[in-house]
Amino acid sequence: MPAPARPKVLLLIPHLGGGGAERVLALLAQGLDEAKYEVHLCLITRSAGGAPKLPAGVTVHTLDALRVRAAGGRLLRLVWRLKPRLILSGIFHLNFLVLLLRPFFPPSTRVLVRQNGSASAALQFGGLPASTRLLYRLLYRRADRVLCQSVAMAEDLAVAFGVNRKRLAVVPNPVDVDLIRAAAAANQTPWSGPGPHLLAVGRLSTEKGFDLLLRAFASIRTIYPNADLLLAGTGAEEANLKADCHRLGLDKAVCFAGPIDPPWSYFAGATLFVLSSRHEGLPNALLEAAATGLPLVATPASGGLVDLLRDQPGAWLANQISAEALAAALLRALQALGPKERFAHSFIDTFKMDRAVREYEQVIDACLQEPPR
Repeated sequence: MPAPARPKVLLLIPHLGGGGAERVLALLAQGLDEAKYEVHLCLITRSAGGAPKLPAGVTVHTLDALRVRAAGGRLLRLVWRLKPRLILSGIFHLNFLVLLLRPFFPPSTRVLVRQNGSASAALQFGGLPASTRLLYRLLYRRADRVLCQSVAMAEDLAVAFGVNRKRLAVVPNPVDVDLIRAAAAANQTPWSGPGPHLLAVGRLSTEKGFDLLLRAFASIRTIYPNADLLLAGTGAEEANLKADCHRLGLDKAVCFAGPIDPPWSYFAGATLFVLSSRHEGLPNALLEAAATGLPLVATPASGGLVDLLRDQPGAWLANQISAEALAAALLRALQALGPKERFAHSFIDTFKMDRAVREYEQVIDACLQEPPR
């Protein structure tokens, strides 16, 4: 008797070479059990980076749309050609498209969407159109599961947007801890000078709070005149941030390094990693820094982030989201740290590839066993 066909699982991301949301689904494509699933990865728009090292059994599809919202017809044709048992979408604007199209998918297709940040905070600070709130309320109820990175994120969707709690699942981001540690150890430090050396990674956008970090760093330089700061990333706020840097007299102390993918080569010599965001989910950049033992300084950018770092050795939380509070947290950290000090950050075990991917598989299997909606 032939073995039963493996269920097709279709993972959707806008493109490669993006941020944490794209990296999470690329890691899932690498980690999902090929003996259980026939794994497909679909790139909606033109790729912004090279392909990750995927197993030979993963099939990659490229729709080559100019933007996500223009990809509906191409995506629908792909879904009907593949007839996947389950679709997993990885970022909110793509989630909206998938859930809008869901009534036109084959009836047996399950749909999971991954929420990559606090919806309420994104609406408050992210400059999103007012219609986004309505889309969350109307479309997320169509998902078989909404995957969240923290209990706080799930509770926000339930309370603020009426998502059924039974359809919410909290699963950790997969982080390739072993690869990151090996890569960081193999790289020679790119830093020079006595330091301390501060590292921040992310899009140069308002929600990432790099304007707050520059003001905080200016205060730190009055006490640590040899301190330097490296910002890894690009974005719409780059010109404004460089103007802030000049106004604060930090031109020689701050390096705008542009996109560094991955940023692990900078971990080895950094004194600490800074997360200055106004709002976040559980950012992969911070988790990757934690994997190498870097000391962490962060704003209280989400309930999940606070729960993760509160009272953890080697982690300093600002008491509010402001330049002054961030400067105070940085100062506490720098005064406490020894030269090149590193920490175990035992919480990272939850995010290791094998453990995190198995949790995703448990949610996938539960959905596949449910009758069609």
